[in-house]
Amino acid sequence: MRRNIVLAELSVEVVKKDIKNVHLSVHPPAGKVRISAPLRMKLGTIRVYAISKLGWIKQQQKKLRRQQRETPREYLNRESHYVWGKRYLLQVTESDAAPAVELKHSKMFLRVRPGTGEAKRQAIVDEWYRAQLKTAVPSLIAKWEPLLGVKVGRFFVQKMKTKWGSCNPGSRSIRLNTELTKKPAECLEYILVHEMVHLIVRRHDDRFTSLMDRHSPNWRLVRQTLNAAPLAHTNWDY
Repeated sequence: MRRNIVLAELSVEVVKKDIKNVHLSVHPPAGKVRISAPLRMKLGTIRVYAISKLGWIKQQQKKLRRQQRETPREYLNRESHYVWGKRYLLQVTESDAAPAVELKHSKMFLRVRPGTGEAKRQAIVDEWYRAQLKTAVPSLIAKWEPLLGVKVGRFFVQKMKTKWGSCNPGSRSIRLNTELTKKPAECLEYILVHEMVHLIVRRHDDRFTSLMDRHSPNWRLVRQTLNAAPLAHTNWDY
């Protein structure tokens, strides 16, 4: 069930679900606000909750408005693409061979079949990014499991619009945003450690911060790097 509540000039979408706790999110690119709430929760209670979070909401919206955005990608020659924080210039070649992506020096070579359109080129590159992330993650998990004393059940990589990662402590599964492949490698490790710590502590409380400080002392600096990086250009829907 969806409804909208208005607080001053702020419109908040309320989605009632079969969940236990309230979840507040601010969505790029324009800062749309959504609250997911338990089915039993009254609208008045949700309104009071939203009012209590107004300062945080406005802060997040301000960050989104300031954050640089990538220009739309057309997958043409000499277009800039990023892999682990390094810039590559795209070089497209047409061939009857299977599609492929390869990095050489400062170039990203994209091989496609003759007549391949923009959407298919994007799909090939997106799948390549996804494969890079899937290859990078297992060794990091193996490194951090004994350090944190946790065991990851499964990990998934996918496009995510509002988060860099998420954790389900019940199933011990972690999801990671494929956009991390474009950011400096330390950003992936920070997000992975962040989510693995959630296997120990669910909330961002003092214990969570203490564990992050102990195991990853520079995590705040890496977070700043990640949050300052350009947002992907996406056709946003809700």
